[in-house]
This record gives sequence, C-alpha cells and structure tokens, in this order.
Amino acid sequence: MKKRIVSLLMAATLATSMAACGTTDNSTSSQSESSSTEVSEEQAYIEEALNLANNTDVTWSYDSDADAWTMSIVSAVAYPEIEDEQGVSVCIPGAYITGIDTDGDGKADVTADSYTEAVNGTLVIDYDAEIVSSNGQTYTAATAPVIVNTGAAGYSSSTNTEAATTYASEGYINMSCGNRGKNDTATDEDGNEYYTGDAPCCLVDQKNAIRFVKYNILLGNLPGSTDYFVSTGGSGGGAHATMVASTGNNSDFYDYEIEAGAVGVYQNDDGSYSTSVTIDGTTYEISDGVWGCMAYSAITSLYEADMALAFEYYMDTDYDFGTDFKEQLAEYLSEEYMDYINEQNLSVNEADVQLDINGDGDMTDTIQLSIEYDSEKYADTNGYGGTYLDFYLAEFESNLQWYLDNLDYAEDWTWFDESGNAHSDEEVAEMTSEDKAAAFIEGRYAKSSSNGDMMGGPGAGGPGEGGPGEGAPDGGAPGEGGPDADTTSDAEASSDRSFDNSDVAENSAGDTMDVGTPDAGTTQSAGSTTDSANYSTYEEMLEAYQNDIAEIEAGDKYGNNIVDLYNPLNYIGADGTEDATWVRILCGASEGDISMFNSLNLQIAMLNAGIDATIDWQWDGGHVPSEILGDSLSYYVDKMYGEYVDGAATIEKAEATPQTTNGDATEASGTDLSSWVNYDDTSSVSFSLADAVSYRTAGASKTVPGFDVIDYGQEDYVFGNSETDARHWSEKLLEVLEEHADELSELFNATSN
Repeated sequence: MKKRIVSLLMAATLATSMAACGTTDNSTSSQSESSSTEVSEEQAYIEEALNLANNTDVTWSYDSDADAWTMSIVSAVAYPEIEDEQGVSVCIPGAYITGIDTDGDGKADVTADSYTEAVNGTLVIDYDAEIVSSNGQTYTAATAPVIVNTGAAGYSSSTNTEAATTYASEGYINMSCGNRGKNDTATDEDGNEYYTGDAPCCLVDQKNAIRFVKYNILLGNLPGSTDYFVSTGGSGGGAHATMVASTGNNSDFYDYEIEAGAVGVYQNDDGSYSTSVTIDGTTYEISDGVWGCMAYSAITSLYEADMALAFEYYMDTDYDFGTDFKEQLAEYLSEEYMDYINEQNLSVNEADVQLDINGDGDMTDTIQLSIEYDSEKYADTNGYGGTYLDFYLAEFESNLQWYLDNLDYAEDWTWFDESGNAHSDEEVAEMTSEDKAAAFIEGRYAKSSSNGDMMGGPGAGGPGEGGPGEGAPDGGAPGEGGPDADTTSDAEASSDRSFDNSDVAENSAGDTMDVGTPDAGTTQSAGSTTDSANYSTYEEMLEAYQNDIAEIEAGDKYGNNIVDLYNPLNYIGADGTEDATWVRILCGASEGDISMFNSLNLQIAMLNAGIDATIDWQWDGGHVPSEILGDSLSYYVDKMYGEYVDGAATIEKAEATPQTTNGDATEASGTDLSSWVNYDDTSSVSFSLADAVSYRTAGASKTVPGFDVIDYGQEDYVFGNSETDARHWSEKLLEVLEEHADELSELFNATSN
C-alpha cells in the first residue's frame, strides 16, 4: 500500500501526455479517434510507468545461435506485491529487430553483428521483415503471434524467468511471466507475515502480463500482433492457460487487476470500468484475453474434479480404492456426478467433433448427453451408461485410431515380430501402416528415448493385465510418472514438481512447488490405507469442511466466491466474456491427475459457445504428454492462423517419412492391448466402455486421493485466505459428506479394508 501512495504522489508530475513512441499498424486492434482524452493521475502514472520506453533499467540480450533478442525481466504492473513473481520477459526473432537504440535518436546503435553484451535501450523494429515458419506460414513484426507461457505448476507461484528462444525460428514472440500462487507469503507495513497468492492471483498476474505486452505493442515498443495471443502451459499451467482463454476480459477480475496496477483497466468515478488507453490521440481497447490456447493436461475445472475422478474410477468394477471409506465415498460421488451432468442439459453436434456417437453411420446428429443408471444393463461399469458415456468412449476410440493412423511418423522405434525378435532394417522398411498398427496393439515395439511422448505413461496394465496400477507410473515429479503419486503422511512433506515438456517446458516459469503449506501438509496419497492423518473423527473433519466452505461462500474482500472465479465453465460463452477463437487441450489418455471428463466438459461448453475446441487424449501418454507423431505446438498455431486469418497460408501436416532403419532396443516394452481392442480392421478399431475405464485406472498414477486431499490434490491450497493457506472448498463434496454422514462416519479411518 505504501508503494501505491508514493506512486500516486509521483503521478502528479506525470499526468501530462503519454510519451510519443509511435504506434504500429495493428489495423485490427479495437481503436477510435479522439482529439483529447482525460485520464486520472493514477492512470497517467500507470501508463507512464509501464511504457517500456521510459524504463531505463530494461536490457536486451542477443543469442546468435537462435538469432533472437530477449528482454530482461521487468514489472508487468505498477504496484507489485511480490516483485519476483509479477514480472514479464519477451523473446523476439532477430529478423524483426534492426537493432537497439541506445541514445534515443530512433536509430540502431547496437546490432546483431556488433552485439557483445546486454545493452540498455529501445528496439528498432523492422515491420517489413518476414519469417516463414517451419510449417510454411509467413509472419511479420506486425502480424506475429505472441505465445503466452503460463507457469503455475500445481497452481503454485512462478518466479519471473527470461523468455526462451524456443519459437524464434517460427516467427513467434515468446512471452514468459511470473505469477503469485498458493503457499506465498508477504509482509505488511507492520512487519506481519500473511498468506497471499490465492485465487485469483495466479490467473490475474498472467492477465496483467498480457495487458502489459499488448500495451507496449500498441506503443511500438515491441513487435507482434495484439490480435493473436496464444496461451500455453502444462498441468497447473495448462489449467491457467485454459482459464486465461475462458475468462477473457471478464469484469469479475478487474478489481484484482486494478489493485495490482495493471495497464488498460481502470475504475471510473461512477463505479464502471474502462479498459482502454489513448496513444497519440487514438484510443485502443486492451483485453486480457487470448486468441488461442494450447493446454497440456489442464487441471481444471476443479469444481467438478472430485466427482469426475471418483466416477471415472468407480466405473471400473475391479478397482481397489484402498479403504472402504474411499470406495463408499466414490460411490456417492458417482451418484452426485450423474445428477450434476444430467442437470446441465448438455448436447454436442457430431459434425463438430467428427464422431459418430450414436453409431448410425453418419455424423449429422445432435446428441443430447446424459448419464443413466441400470445395474443390470450396465453391470460391467457398475451400473452406469448413457449417451454422455457413449461420447466419452467415442473420444477414446478416436484417439487410439489417430495414434495408429500416424505411426509412420514414429522415429527410431524398435519393432519386433510375433516371436519377440527385432526386425531387420529391411523388414522395418517394408512394414505397412497396417503392420505397424497391429504391432502397436500387440505391444511389439520399444520407443526411442528421443521420441518420448509422455511425461509418465501407463506402462503395462490394462484390461486383462493385472490389477489397477500394475506397471503404472511410480509417482514423483512429472517425467517420472504422475506428480501426485507420492504417498506420505508427514505434515512437512514436500515433493519436487519440476515441469518438463518438449514444447513448453523451457518457456514455463517456476519449475518447482511444494506439496503442503508453509505450516501444515496433507496426506498426499494414492492408494493409501489411511483416510486421514489430520482428523481423528469424522465429526471433526466435517466441521472443518463446513467452516471453510462457509467462509468461502461469504466472499473475499471484493465479495467474490474465489472457487467460482476459478471455474472456467462459469465464463465460457457468458455475457461479458471475450471468448477465444480456438482451444486445444492435450491430455495423456492414462494420466491420473485429472479425469478425462473434465476436458470433455470443457470441449462441450466451448463448442456450444462457438469456439473451435479440440481435445486430444494421447494414447499411451501420461501427465503432461509431449507432442508426438508429427504434431507440435507450432504446427497447430500455424494451422489455426491459416484457418482464421485472411490471406494466411493453409497449413497441412507434413508427409511422414517412414522408418527404414530399426531401433536398437533388445526387447519389446509396449503395452499389449490385443486382448480387448477389436482390430480386425486397423483403420476402425473399437473396444468397450468397461475396457476404456479399466485402461484409465490401470495406467493412471493417482487413485481417488487420500481423504485429506480429496479436494483435488494439491490444488486446494489456492482457495485460502490471508490467515491460512490450505482449506476445504468443494461444496459438492460437502453435500455428500453431510447427506451420508451416518454411513461414512462408521467407515472413516477404519483399520481394515
């Protein structure tokens, strides 16, 4: 608060016209002519402070190998609470930059050829320069997409990091931003420590960074198009990438942005809001939303997560929940989920998802989606069936089919014959697409280490291959299996949560997080035989839930329910939301950190809102899977650019170059699916719903969590307050706990299963 007061005093000397830096030719940006625009002293201060041309500390570094200029980290807001987590950096392709102006005369004093060390100054931008991406799309300094990397692994804070050079050769501007997150503490003016970073701070910090970069593009300080921002991230970062795309410019978040001193969002004297800036007499609207989104394993919506995860596992009749309490709770949550879905009145057009959901041989129908219960008709899925689950199954079959259809893109795999002998190079060269599809289903392959296509895949274990979890990821950090699988009852326990993905890892800030709070932890468990290490009685636990949820429902300092703010389904297609044009969510088909129903529900909502929404469930992929088999983030961005931007090239996937040399593995390590996948025709495979859910539970690393983390694992800490960090928040779970208290209390913390 002290910084804000000082800033406002300084504003009195800064309330003159904006420094003239020249604007770009972003003709599609929302703008209007104005001879004069009155602004408040505070607005004038914010816009002066966040104008890069006025920042004497900013430096630029040049990477000759990548031919890219990277901006040092600067504050994205005027009033940062935690400066190390509210900054932003961008990396810019060298072709767009003539050089750095160090003396303010508008000419390049330091160029790529003369660069020796980081240099202060402003960019001299070449708006005529073109870059042709690896996929054949052409960009300029005025049309280049901006890739917004949302860190926030596990919904945690992300320390500011400089943007990576990853996408320089593709012609994109790459943007890295920090964010506050759960577990953060700060100190007030009296020296008292308090918790901060709870919802919606993490999301708001990312929105604020987007505003900052758009503002400086409009000023001419940075190249890029304000119209083509693309959010991307993995796990908790994937959740926030999705939420950024789902909540674009919605006023529910303005108060939080204004509090931080974001540019381009202000409250007027009458209580209304303004989201524009005036530059050289022209008024520009600045949105905190994005054009597109590429989210990897988006851990959202948390509102549904408990029910959805329990329901998905409960459909597996052989699943071992570890305790009678958790199994009974899963049954009740499954009933709750069925009622919840049926209340939504969901539908999907087959043509939009390119699936024949009802099996009538065409894709022309609109399918009303519902779940039904019949213990006899659907005995193999614990009584559950219906069109909603038909859609779920169709997505699973479609994603396996995509995998089989793209195996010619596999590189350096080792292929084996029916006897387990590695093929010769000649035999591999002669393999047809059908041969590879059959070999994949039968598990006759070993992937190359360089062709890693998952963060923690299912390993062995599927229908007919042992109990749940056999051969499944072993937990630990991503890259070693699902990150939530570490089992412990130590209140001080923590787990390395480093985030790694071939396309987005080095662009994501904040690679680690602690499981637990500064003062207290949880039973971070999968398959634990203890329901709770923190509550000795059901009554004690229930009271804690009731008190915490009552506090959340009472609202935060702005009167908002912070759980509702973090539910993207509340905002997709809603009045006041600027929807993204396209969204793609990629999950591992056997990951355990989120139910597949979550991404399915997001797609349904987005399609109904007119968003081009795609979900990919990567077969044989775990949590935060890497792109595989000819796909990549850049390919998809270029493809969407070709579809939605006038005059852009239409992008097709590059033709595969099938292997001619076999890999060097000595034995097959693939999962044998042949006992339950019908592959008489490898161009049209099929299997049952029961097989799909059995595959899910056997491969996923996370069971229905130990009870202390039933509020979807570590992410519950984002719903705290200034006094306490972790809390219970799921109103749906509370309804079940209260309604079935008599039955559940008898099972709670029982000593035997």
